[in-house]
Amino acid sequence: MQDRSGVMEKLASLGKRKGFIFRSSEIYGGLGSTWDYGPLGVELKRTVTERWWTDVVAKREDVVGMDAAILMNPKVWEASGHVDSFQDPLVECGQCRRRFRHDHVEGDVCPECGGPLSEPRMFNLMFKTFIGPLEDEGSVAYLRPETAQGIFVNFRNVQEASRQKIPFGIAQIGKAFRNEITVGNFTFRSREFEQMELEWFCHPDEAGQWFEYWLQARFDWYISLGVARERLRLRPHEPDELAHYAKVCQDIEYEFPFGWSELEGIADRGTYDLDQHLELSGKDIRYLDPNTHERYVPVVIESSGGIDRTVLTLLADAYDEDEVEGEERMLLRFAPHIAPIKAAVFPLVKREGMPETARRIVEELRARAWNVLYDEGGSIGRRYRRMDEVGTPFCITVDGQTAEDQTVTVRDRDTLVQERVSIDSLAGYLSERLNL
Repeated sequence: MQDRSGVMEKLASLGKRKGFIFRSSEIYGGLGSTWDYGPLGVELKRTVTERWWTDVVAKREDVVGMDAAILMNPKVWEASGHVDSFQDPLVECGQCRRRFRHDHVEGDVCPECGGPLSEPRMFNLMFKTFIGPLEDEGSVAYLRPETAQGIFVNFRNVQEASRQKIPFGIAQIGKAFRNEITVGNFTFRSREFEQMELEWFCHPDEAGQWFEYWLQARFDWYISLGVARERLRLRPHEPDELAHYAKVCQDIEYEFPFGWSELEGIADRGTYDLDQHLELSGKDIRYLDPNTHERYVPVVIESSGGIDRTVLTLLADAYDEDEVEGEERMLLRFAPHIAPIKAAVFPLVKREGMPETARRIVEELRARAWNVLYDEGGSIGRRYRRMDEVGTPFCITVDGQTAEDQTVTVRDRDTLVQERVSIDSLAGYLSERLNL
């Protein structure tokens, strides 16, 4: 089995060097566990969001989308339980003043300097802010810690506007914010992150079957991205770790280089959220079945995944090292359809019309909305290595034979096999192999 020790550090270095992920505001020393996505990182992130939206929303008649505001009436968070329950136990080192989640520390000494730790105290994870010119209790607002509540408070609006009948789902992609005590492992735990959430509304009698359906569907989705099946597993929550709103929950976990950790959670939230908003708002948001005339609060089955964690998973899963012609090679073995750069085109030399032909091929492939790179710098071997490092599945070389028979060499990143392909059939050849 491949030794994955040190992979996170290598990914952080590669991420900065190649334009995947940078520390936010790095020139000022950064800001704790916040990250910016560079040219390749944003391509990978965009691919994840588009595939999720296509698979969860666009291909289905029974799921619709929405986009709720980040700032919401603070009563939303009172009703949801976040004001009272969204807390972690915090301990502080009396020597180095570092703070840690109590459940992440073994013993009563600081894991950094060995100093004494304080007694645990509860710490609310929501970011508090103020609306308007006065900073008083009457103007308190919160940056949302999850996107789900925006869906719940709009359940009736969306259902009536879209004329959906239960069972149906409401999907949303958006930013969320948590004032995490303990952060780290590159982008795994961040204070600002992006969620992709589906809230599936169903009759209470059908909750169990829909929970199992979405559990399997979401597990299979990560495999469809090319994530290794053997590095994925389902882990049921123990009763003492269930969130205050959940009746049952299972995590899809990935075996990161630092160990097994959550990638996405699938939960039966029961009727908790809609019950709470119905009671506190005084608005009747129950569903009226047009066939049976039964009025009831639907059960919610939630799938909640992180886009940033998915990107990190794809990077960690794709990272590999091997040897080619006696030289060590670092590469990212992305599944071709999710690679940030789909292909690179090289002129073998900068003369004899090769650059012009290569540029024309780039334009033709980019017309298909593929991210295709042109590179004429350095030896052909060096150019191959640059593309391997960023996970480009195919490199296309225009050479002396191209002018004679209008063919180019296509080199496969993983097998290193090279094929002659005619320029006229190149787009079809790549489309089949990219699965686009």
